[in-house]
Amino acid sequence: MLRFVRKFSLAAVAGRFLARRDGSIMPMMVLLSIPLVAAIGFSVDYTSAATTRSDMQNALDAAIISLTTLPTTTSLGDRQTALQQAYAANSGQGTATLTGVNVDSSGTATFTATASYPMPTTFMQVARIDSVQVGVGSSVRKKPALVQTTFKVTKVSGYWGKTMTLYGTRFGDTTAQKLMTITYTYNGYGDPKGYGTTVVNTVNGATSTLVQKQVCTTGTLKSLQKNLPSGSVIQTDSYGTTYSCADTFYPANGAGAVIDVSQMDKLYLEMDVPSGNPKVLKSNDPTTSNRLYIGTSATDMPEVAAGQTVDIFTAVPCGQPGYQAWEDGGNAVPAAYTNADFFYTVQGKCDYNQRPSQTVLTQ
Repeated sequence: MLRFVRKFSLAAVAGRFLARRDGSIMPMMVLLSIPLVAAIGFSVDYTSAATTRSDMQNALDAAIISLTTLPTTTSLGDRQTALQQAYAANSGQGTATLTGVNVDSSGTATFTATASYPMPTTFMQVARIDSVQVGVGSSVRKKPALVQTTFKVTKVSGYWGKTMTLYGTRFGDTTAQKLMTITYTYNGYGDPKGYGTTVVNTVNGATSTLVQKQVCTTGTLKSLQKNLPSGSVIQTDSYGTTYSCADTFYPANGAGAVIDVSQMDKLYLEMDVPSGNPKVLKSNDPTTSNRLYIGTSATDMPEVAAGQTVDIFTAVPCGQPGYQAWEDGGNAVPAAYTNADFFYTVQGKCDYNQRPSQTVLTQ
């Protein structure tokens, strides 16, 4: 008996399968659906990775900004720990790494960080891709801001006694505390302008420390030359009164009231004039701040515009003297700075600080 063996190629079999009308179409549908299911699955994993990356970026941004409020003495290791804790607290996945810390000579601080996370996949595992690496980066820059300020009285006059106080509110506190007082008392000379004695004190809790005393004296040119300390400047005011103001600093080489404001979140000046109207003037009160003058020289001090709130942190210049004065309530405003009765200089020192408002996210 003869047996015939027919050989079939795969292509021939597939062709006959597709040509048949009496078979099931299900096998073909299964074959065709595999790429479609894979594409949908990959899309789901990709969307999950994009969402994870967005969440990681937000968490890293929040974490790196939080580093700028730490003290300047914080070690690199402690900053890394704080970064990871803040990152995790903001629902960041994976590990955050502090990659750079730099504070330049001007006090500008720059921080850089990255975060990475091997996100497990669901559908990509069909293609033997068990995870995809998700990474983000962030950078923040913080310019120097006021950390120290020095007040020095130049001239105070008038018949009314008055006191200017610098108040500061620490980070996390709600109650302002006294940092400095400048108190003026009229000496009763009877001159038209009114000259007296001014004392400047720094305040630390219940302790008040004298740092400057200014005594302004009137009289004849001869009597002033005889009685005033060597180097005192004798002047004549617009009323024709001859006077001179002698300063004594404590210590003798002191510069005035030097005040550390690096831990202060808010600052404001208050002028109390019991005989004035109004009696209380505040730099942060838009109804009375227009009695404050702020300028760049002794002869250029514009009056604060009505309805404004003065930010002392920006009103005090860094590294150079600023000039300020108060009209104590004896004259109506607006008025020229020459009507003011309370003159002083103020100079700031700026450096890296813990104030979050000075922070700019750069990446």
